[in-house]
Amino acid sequence: MWVLYAFGSAFFAGITSILAKCGIKKTDSNVATAIRTIVVLIFSWIMVFVVKAQGQITAVSAKTWIFLMLSGVATGASWLCYFKALQLGDVNRVVPIDKSSTILTIILAFIFFKEEINVLRLVCVVLIAIGTYMMITKKEISQEEQNKARGSHGWLFYAVLSAVFASFTSILGKVGIEGINSNLGTAIRTIVVLIMAWIVVFATGKQHTIKHIEKKELGFICLSGLATGGSWLCYYKALQDGLASVVVPIDKLSIVVSIVFSYFVFKEKLTIKSFTGLVLIIAGTLIMLV
Repeated sequence: MWVLYAFGSAFFAGITSILAKCGIKKTDSNVATAIRTIVVLIFSWIMVFVVKAQGQITAVSAKTWIFLMLSGVATGASWLCYFKALQLGDVNRVVPIDKSSTILTIILAFIFFKEEINVLRLVCVVLIAIGTYMMITKKEISQEEQNKARGSHGWLFYAVLSAVFASFTSILGKVGIEGINSNLGTAIRTIVVLIMAWIVVFATGKQHTIKHIEKKELGFICLSGLATGGSWLCYYKALQDGLASVVVPIDKLSIVVSIVFSYFVFKEKLTIKSFTGLVLIIAGTLIMLV
């Protein structure tokens, strides 16, 4: 059953990227992250009360609190970097890098949880790495496009940071939801993300831009928050019941959803090279489930 939750997480995560991209065309990415986190927080606590897990909060151990908060900080950092990268770059280039966090997660799962890394899994890691590289390196472009690309190269830096923080989120989250309801764990860590996101907004002096956000973009930001909430609930339920080294790769299949939607919504097309890279990523991910 946890495998189905993992695939549900992938679907919602894939939609999140598209909705978020639509909502940050003019809106500052940090402000958008802070607003959508409010939606996620409300959504996650509604689920806590639906499953009647609120009573367990008094039984949460000090260790669990610590790891949930650390996981929240890692998630907040990952989100801020991810949506900044989305604002600066194409979905088809940012998403593959973010999903490459699978590689680091597998290594960390081996170190902390002693989850096995066999030859087959190593082959999968190589396929994912090669596929990611092929997707982020595009074919030759004109001089004008090259100059434009140099002006927005920052997306790569933020995308890489997003992947690193996402890996730590998975590991810290795995420890943080041991012994408690996964919905409650998600709701608690979302509070940390919310606080962190708004601190960044005020620290960068962007709070005054909130009243100028277009209603259309605000709608997309809120919808992305709902999609994230659905993805989180499925993801941490799967993570609680299954293996981190299997759940994470399935979740990363959201790249397929994102790329399909980016084609129809943003008209972003894959080159033969980048499509081959996508196939390698999918193959490495699916083989890892064997």
